[in-house]
Amino acid sequence: MKKLLLLSSALVLAASGSASAGGLAEPVMEPDAVEAATTSSAPGILVALLLLVIIAAMASNGGGGGPPPK
Repeated sequence: MKKLLLLSSALVLAASGSASAGGLAEPVMEPDAVEAATTSSAPGILVALLLLVIIAAMASNGGGGGPPPK
């Protein structure tokens, strides 16, 4: 019985000693993530502009929608 009491008190002291170890420390702040500036290659806008030029060229030619000349 005496050994059991000694063993349990040793375990309690070991557990409480590790729980209160250390003092106040400065919090570690991680640096903010920096996003790299991306260069936008604009193939989509080039395709849209090219399509607009083609439609404008087709509209300026008259399109041949009327009856043929006599």
